[in-house]
Amino acid sequence: MIRVGVVGAAGKMGSTVCDAVVAADGLELAAAVDVVGSGGSIHGITIAADLKALVDAKCDVVVDFTVAASARTTLPFLALHGIHAVVGTTGFSDDDLALFRSAFTGSNCLIAANFAIGAVLMMKFAEQAAPYFETAEIIEFHHNAKADAPSGTAMATAQRMAAASDEWAADPTKHEVIPGARGGVGPGGIRVHGVRMVGMTASQEVILGTAGQTLVIRHDSNDRVSFMPGVVLACRKVADLPGLTMGIDSLL
Repeated sequence: MIRVGVVGAAGKMGSTVCDAVVAADGLELAAAVDVVGSGGSIHGITIAADLKALVDAKCDVVVDFTVAASARTTLPFLALHGIHAVVGTTGFSDDDLALFRSAFTGSNCLIAANFAIGAVLMMKFAEQAAPYFETAEIIEFHHNAKADAPSGTAMATAQRMAAASDEWAADPTKHEVIPGARGGVGPGGIRVHGVRMVGMTASQEVILGTAGQTLVIRHDSNDRVSFMPGVVLACRKVADLPGLTMGIDSLL
């Protein structure tokens, strides 16, 4: 039985992770940590405020869906105590990743921009299509409580597309009537647009164009449960992935 702890357990994503762990064969919810929700309970586990609860509960794996500022403290703590980490938090810098890579020597860490199987396929398809098109833009849609923009998924998609092709047509725009109307300039000059909307969960469109045709690759997560099969899979497999792993592609 794999003992799992969840950081950010009182949040919507964290509580969904707790539900998924309890429902999954071979996993046991051993600890829950969240400063905001400390003192409450979830599935009979008291939500703690201190990361020490993860050690006291003898967690094998800890899932972190918080924010980068918080995870920068949590992940080195887990590495120090030999606990594997499964991370859905985004916004890490190259320096952060270098630190995590050097820290996780006695245990492993998997960081994924998106745990939904369909989103992983969307990124892969966009990467494969990139060399055959001259222009590309990404539009990501998220709920209105998401604090960062663009999303980690959008940035990861742009990075993979830019690595697959460096032959993108120049943006012909000469004047933005409203500054920012053309979105942000991402890797490879690919434009990325972030939408924050009441009623959304998480969606993304990759639009590619060349002479006389366009290709649209879209993925929709209509509920947070869409991420849970990937999270459960990562919890089961992270012990077999030495050091730092980016994305769940290698698990599929």
